[in-house]
Amino acid sequence: MKNQETLAQEAVTLLKNLIETPSFSSEEDQTALLIEKWFIQNVIPFKRDNNNVWAFNKYFDKTKPTLLLNSHHDTVRPNQAYTKDPFKANVEDDKLFGLGSNDAGGCLVSLLATFAHFYTNENLPYNLVVVASAEEESSGKKGLNSVLQNLPELECAIIGEPTLMQLAIAEKGLLVLDVKIKGTPSHAAHQNEDNCIYKTIPVIEWLKNYSYDKISEQLGPVKMTVTQINAGKQHNVVPSECNLVVDIRVNDCYTNQEILQIIKENVAAEVTPRSMNLSASSIPESHGLVQAGIALGRTTYGSPTLSDQSVLSCKSLKLGPGDTLRSHSANEFIYINEIKEGIDLYIKILTDFFKNN
Repeated sequence: MKNQETLAQEAVTLLKNLIETPSFSSEEDQTALLIEKWFIQNVIPFKRDNNNVWAFNKYFDKTKPTLLLNSHHDTVRPNQAYTKDPFKANVEDDKLFGLGSNDAGGCLVSLLATFAHFYTNENLPYNLVVVASAEEESSGKKGLNSVLQNLPELECAIIGEPTLMQLAIAEKGLLVLDVKIKGTPSHAAHQNEDNCIYKTIPVIEWLKNYSYDKISEQLGPVKMTVTQINAGKQHNVVPSECNLVVDIRVNDCYTNQEILQIIKENVAAEVTPRSMNLSASSIPESHGLVQAGIALGRTTYGSPTLSDQSVLSCKSLKLGPGDTLRSHSANEFIYINEIKEGIDLYIKILTDFFKNN
């Protein structure tokens, strides 16, 4: 078994290669090949479906529960504010720059190193499966959700996202709604009591002002935001419909179905969800993974950002090196030391968790 220093060095090398290989969501085939090569170099058998790559610990035992280690290798597209080459892995003052370095390349390579550390252990109380997933940034159909059918039932999971290695024990879900308000089209010069744009005003007011009763201890209240509005093409024509897009961040007190039903009962409009699958997630503070992190001085919090946790039905903890505030920013970076610390903390948390289970 390689020592942690060697694992960390190889993790940084892999991350540099990933940065220099474009991997926009649904276009991750080349980074999937890099991850395959890493598994081959570490003599670890792996499987691949589309651009998802995964592997099981050497002594997998179907009678034991299974713990998932997951992070993604796709990225968003670089924004126009970049002053550095987003596909050049430059290191300056311990900062490794490049697109995907922080979100979530540093997490991914740290989890792969952690998996390698435990891979040959014969006496683990849990099976381990590590998944380098695709299409996380776009919530695509060929991401982690498509891999789950190939995995055994999962008891719990660690999802690698930049949390400064603090413990995100809850995560808001996402519900995006298309809202259509219909009216009667007419010439603007004529009286029209059924103007769809005017009928949209009370709908927007309700969406703006409604407060859900249940407030989560970790995630706070449900947040609804109207993010798009579209109606009409000519100045002298009252259109037949006005369309809104509503972004809803759902706490762990409600299901997406419950939120949808409340909205349908309160607005005079056609309401159509784009997806019902991106649910809120959480793990009890009493869970062994969380307690192992707390024992190492980590703090708990609720995360407002979405991850692949949303497609899991098991208990899951979001945890990883890097800072969420750097994600999707110009000149994205992660500290080399954060990766080394991440590997060390992942290993310590899992070692303590296994010891007590």
